[in-house]
Amino acid sequence: MVAQFLEGTPVAEAVLDAAAARVAEMAEQGVTPGLGTILVGDDGPSAGYVRKKHEACERIGLASFNIEIPAGAGQTALLEAVDAFNGNDEVDGYIIQHPVPDGFDFNAALARMDPQKDADGLHPTNLGRLVLQEPGPVPCTPAGIQAMLTHYGIDTAGKNVVVVGRGPTLGRPMALMLSNKGAGGDAAVTVVHSRVPDLAEYTRAADIVIGAVGVPNIIQPDMVRPGAVVVSGGITWEGRKLLPDVDESVAEVASWITPRLGGVGPTTVAMLLNNTVAAAERRVH
Repeated sequence: MVAQFLEGTPVAEAVLDAAAARVAEMAEQGVTPGLGTILVGDDGPSAGYVRKKHEACERIGLASFNIEIPAGAGQTALLEAVDAFNGNDEVDGYIIQHPVPDGFDFNAALARMDPQKDADGLHPTNLGRLVLQEPGPVPCTPAGIQAMLTHYGIDTAGKNVVVVGRGPTLGRPMALMLSNKGAGGDAAVTVVHSRVPDLAEYTRAADIVIGAVGVPNIIQPDMVRPGAVVVSGGITWEGRKLLPDVDESVAEVASWITPRLGGVGPTTVAMLLNNTVAAAERRVH
């Protein structure tokens, strides 16, 4: 068996095309949605992600704004950037690029954000909306994974899904979204993590396995049931090389698998812009 690829680019293109049409409608009303980014420190991969987000903004007609904060500037500088975007009427949604360097409190800055401008869907108010299944911005990487599964006709209803990782940006919201009622949900979800002694005991029983931990190649072929769907959401950088949670040899066992490049990355960016456009629509309506 050789797995088919869950290519993220076609999914992202469809999301961006739909968002571009909505941006064009708002432009007719004299409204230009705006996305802001706050980049703390000089981490290369983080800077690359921010650059891709601004390139995507240009493509669909969004205004974009960036604040860069030196690694030695301190928490006050980060909070001042948050306040600046909260008070900027041209910015409908913004993000604090994660992770931030040591010495900065990401959660404190996140809590200070205007939840209406939370383009990443990570503010406590918006995570609470997700728990209650109320409308609001949802975390972008889990939303992208859910959109990929739907795009490729992979039904999650009633399926045994194992999420490897419990972090607040991916693992926890992914589990919520897959177990919530409705399209792309209704799954039986198990969350496993570093304190679970035998991860394979759980992953081998799963119809769908989602890596969400950020440990290179933690999911190996012998941990996957033949024919399972396997998604690598967590990544790690080794120099300039991107390493997924899922070893590439898992493709010999799985029915579907995300590629090392071009999987969840494009869909994450697309969902970020989708959240920003939705925030602008709420503002004008």
